[in-house]
This record gives sequence, structure tokens and C-alpha cells, in this order.
Amino acid sequence: MKTAIQFGAGNIGRGFIGGLLSQSGYKVVFADIVNDIVNKLNSDKQYKIYIVDENTEIHTIQNVSGVLTQDKSLMDIAEEAQIITTAVGPAVLPKIAGNIANCIIRRREKGIKEFLNIIACENMFEASKSLHDAVLGYLADEDVKYMSEYVGFPNSVVDRIVPPKRSEDNDDILAVSVEPFYEWIVDKYGFKGEIPQIDGMTITDNLAAYVERKLFTLNTGHAITAYLGKIAGHKTIRNSINDTRIFQCVKAAMEESGEALVKKYGFDQTAHNNYINKILNRFKNPYLDDSVDRVGREPLRKLSKTDRLIKPMLTAKGYDIDPKNLIIGAAAAFNYNNSEDKQSVELQAMVKEKGIRDAVIEVCGLEEHSELVERIVDAYSRIRDEGIF
Repeated sequence: MKTAIQFGAGNIGRGFIGGLLSQSGYKVVFADIVNDIVNKLNSDKQYKIYIVDENTEIHTIQNVSGVLTQDKSLMDIAEEAQIITTAVGPAVLPKIAGNIANCIIRRREKGIKEFLNIIACENMFEASKSLHDAVLGYLADEDVKYMSEYVGFPNSVVDRIVPPKRSEDNDDILAVSVEPFYEWIVDKYGFKGEIPQIDGMTITDNLAAYVERKLFTLNTGHAITAYLGKIAGHKTIRNSINDTRIFQCVKAAMEESGEALVKKYGFDQTAHNNYINKILNRFKNPYLDDSVDRVGREPLRKLSKTDRLIKPMLTAKGYDIDPKNLIIGAAAAFNYNNSEDKQSVELQAMVKEKGIRDAVIEVCGLEEHSELVERIVDAYSRIRDEGIF
């Protein structure tokens, strides 16, 4: 049986990537830092995925085990692995680079000539490339040479809503609930050797188009729903998107970014409109009652020039599309006030100290776009003072 190592045994790792690998015939070893999860995987050797919708399906994922990330036995497993995947979060990804490097070093020392492909399945741009670059810092020249010949780092786009586990759902710490929809799209040019056959993994020769399709549609719509929902006093994404005012603004923002995508990549307009509607329906799924605070967390990152609010706005503007509702979304993010979110606290302190105009310029990198700055500032003030969006 083929072997895969999945770094991260959280909800995404178990409920998405690890599940697909197991169902495609891999023995999946989850590497994680949580003792209880690792021990449970090793004792049960299986877990359940609940695909929640009107008719819930239960999939039992088998041939799984766990290992602590720092355990030396991970290196033995790395000798036989054909694929390594990650689902640890963008902030943690650099922290596992040393572990990945040690896996590569062990394979070189053992003279292993089989190819290994490492796919970072994170919600970030070029995650695998970022991991590759971080791994380089741990390798000697001979290891770098070996890696360049035998180890691939294909970038990917992943999309599946997996909300945090609720205490009332199930006492089983391994069980996870997910939505029916998912996409795992991987760049064909990043692989070394034969591309593995994994059910549910789609190979593309135009990954950039799918990266921006997800960022400009799902991520943009999700974030704006969360920020407007927070302002309106809603607790969940479902309640927020069922608010008519919010729904209309979110849908219009996704249509603005969608028009830009159609012009940039030649997507079929009707197909993309259907994609927008599918995502809006995903937000309404009553079985995925995700919180606005979870989706809205880390507003500084989400307001950066390359992320889900400002990048689609600039792209739309570049094609002479008025980003009216995308501007409202960015303004709502500047109004996001969550004392339990470190970036929200930092953002509100920056606005208080520097003023909203300078904060917008600094956070969003909009020094050369004074018109957009003024429109965000105006929308911010209307939301703050009157609750109008």
C-alpha cells in the first residue's frame, strides 16, 4: 500500500485531504503535536467524516495512524512515503519546514531514488513554493541537489468549508463534519515523476486562474459576509447571509470581482455566475453554522494588497469596473472590532492612533490609489456613524 504523510490532523487535515488520500488507497500517517489526537488515531485506526446537508452521509476513513511531529519515527515513515501534504495553517507552515527538511535529508542519506511530492494545502497563495523556500534554509548543498532532482512542490488551491467542532456534536475527537462541496486543484508542472492518481484531486495547467477564482469569489464573499454580519450583530455566517441587505452587498461584490475574472482569464460568464450562486448557497447551509468571528479573524492579513478584499478591488478597477461593493467590504473590515482577535485589536489601535485614512494606506498598500482610499474612508465613516452600507 502507498504511504502518505499528512502534516496537521485538524479538521481540514482529517475532513478533507487525509480523507481523500485514504479513499484513494493510501496509508495515511497524520503528523501532529496533539497527543490525544495522535493516540486516538493509533488506537482506532479509523475515523468518521460527516458530510452534512439535507441528507447527511457518513464516510469511515480507514488505514490511518498518527505520529507526533517531533518523533524520530517520522523519519522512518518518510523513507516509504510517496506524497506529503500539509494542512497546518499559513502561520504554522514555516514551523514544519525543519521537519520536512529532515525527511528529505533522510531519503538522500538512504539513497532513495523514488520521487516524493509535497503539497501544501493551505489557504494562501503559492503555499507549496513558500514551504519549499523555507525548507531550503535547513539543507546543505548536497541535500538541495537531491531535492531538486527527486522532490516536487506543486502549488494547489483547496476549498472546503470545515467549521470548528461544536461540543454538542459528538464526543468522538476524531469525527469531523464537512460540507459536500470541495475542490483540490493542483499545478501539473510542480510534480516530480508520475503524477499520483488521487480521487478528488484535479490537475490543471492554469493554476493562477483557479487561485484567483477562489480568492475573488469564496474568500471575498466569506470575508465580507463576516464583517457585515458582525456590524449587524449576527453571530453566524448563515444568519448574516440570510440578512437581505448583507446578501445583496455580498452578491454584488462577488459579481464585481467575477466580471474582472471573466475579463482577465476568459471564464464563461454564465458558468461563473453559477459558481457565485453555488457559493452563496454554501454560506446558507444550516448544517455549517460557522461563526463570523472565525471567518473574520486576522483582518490585517485579509486587508493586505494581495488578499481577498483589496486585490479583487484593484483588479476590477484595472478593467474599468466600479468596485463599489468591494469597497464596502474593505470598509467593513476596518470596522471589525473583536477584542479576542489580536489583529483586530492591532487594527483598531492603528486607526485610533493614525486615523482611518493613513491606516487604509498603510494596511492596504494603496499609496498610489487615492480615489480608492477616499472611497474606503467614506464608506468606513458611514458604517461606523450610521450603520449604512
